Amino acid sequence: MLEFITEKETCWERLQKEHRPIYIYGMGDGAMKIMSVFKKYGIKTSGIFASDDFVRGHYFEGFRVMRLSEVEELEPDFAVVLAFAAGYEELVDRIKMINKKHKLYVPDVPVIGSGLFTYDYCKEHAEQFQEVYDLLADQHSKKVYASVINFKISGDIKYLEDITSTKTEIYRDIIKPNLNEHYVDLGAYNGDTIKELLEITRNRYVRVYAMEPDRKNFKKLCRYIEGKNHIYAYNNAAWCIDTQLPFSSKSGRQSSLATSTGTKYIESKSVDSMLGGDEATLIKMDVEGAEREALWGACQTIARYNPRLMVALYHRNEDLYELPLLVHKLNPKYKLYIRHQLYIPAWETNLYATL
Repeated sequence: MLEFITEKETCWERLQKEHRPIYIYGMGDGAMKIMSVFKKYGIKTSGIFASDDFVRGHYFEGFRVMRLSEVEELEPDFAVVLAFAAGYEELVDRIKMINKKHKLYVPDVPVIGSGLFTYDYCKEHAEQFQEVYDLLADQHSKKVYASVINFKISGDIKYLEDITSTKTEIYRDIIKPNLNEHYVDLGAYNGDTIKELLEITRNRYVRVYAMEPDRKNFKKLCRYIEGKNHIYAYNNAAWCIDTQLPFSSKSGRQSSLATSTGTKYIESKSVDSMLGGDEATLIKMDVEGAEREALWGACQTIARYNPRLMVALYHRNEDLYELPLLVHKLNPKYKLYIRHQLYIPAWETNLYATL
């Protein structure tokens, strides 16, 4: 089993053996998570650097934030640890250039939840990983799945370089939107994915249901859909039932349900409740770690109407096996595909389900 997983040594174990000074590239939550793991593994941070636009002579966790050129003047040879996510071409190209000049590590830390993605973790869930691999509908999905897992263990971006698909390719080859869509967008943000769909269908559709929990994002969404017919927006979190949930608002793409009880609550809603038995032909789920619950909340719709699904697989460690197996359980007729869009680390790795 798990012959498709070739990496055994984790990124963290390689960093423990690293003889060169280790500099973290980036600040914020990602750097904090990485430094916390460094402490656990006894890995020393030699310094912090950032892209030139973000260097203003300030400090982060006791280190003066430097430019890459400053580090290069100071150190003849050093290793770089990437501590942020890059999702557009110019920044990805910059990271690739750094990788050519210096040893680059891109550790995997979960967006939501805890625990590290290691080979031992894969062995613990070997049966589930193998089952997903065997269920995948085409060879490219198997390649993407294996490469993402090997990347998450090793932190080596070579695994992401030849598995990237464009949104155009995914829509054209897998989703194949038509002019009669009943589209459900969970995690609608500011309407960007609705806009993508309408550009393909030339503004032809039957209905669009958009759910966005963050208030500031929701206002942007409402501005975007203003004047468009048969688009219904809900300021709710996607969940398995209708209830109230603690919510952490970040006024961006990463607002999420809180892990502990807080003072701010938001009304949650299930897809089945929202639709009230009406049809869905296409459902997108990018709900910051609540995809499992959102799928359960759409189980009646999935069983009855067989909507095509687009589901984020990158928020929690367990998403890579739990979500494909849940979709298969809810509707065994689906063909399952996995694609990765341009992103370092392996964010924008998504599951697609079609008949």
